[in-house]
Amino acid sequence: MDTFQILAGSISSAIFMLATLPMLYKAWHTHDLSSYSATNITLSNIGNLIHWLYISSLPFGPIWLLHSFYTLSTLLMLIWYLMYRHKHLPGHR
Repeated sequence: MDTFQILAGSISSAIFMLATLPMLYKAWHTHDLSSYSATNITLSNIGNLIHWLYISSLPFGPIWLLHSFYTLSTLLMLIWYLMYRHKHLPGHR
């Protein structure tokens, strides 16, 4: 049964990660994060850090990979948001 659960976790983690890649690509490519809320991105990062307290109690498995990816994704989005926040304001060149 463990093999089936790990396979299911691996497949679902891969799907969730693949679903996030277009958002990251668009944000990186366009530098336009105006549709994202600073509050949402900040809370996502805080939530990820706190969630690590729970993840670290679990045995190593697909959830570690998925949560690592989400942590890096939200951190990248925060960094890009701060770097590019003025780029798409009216009157900015």
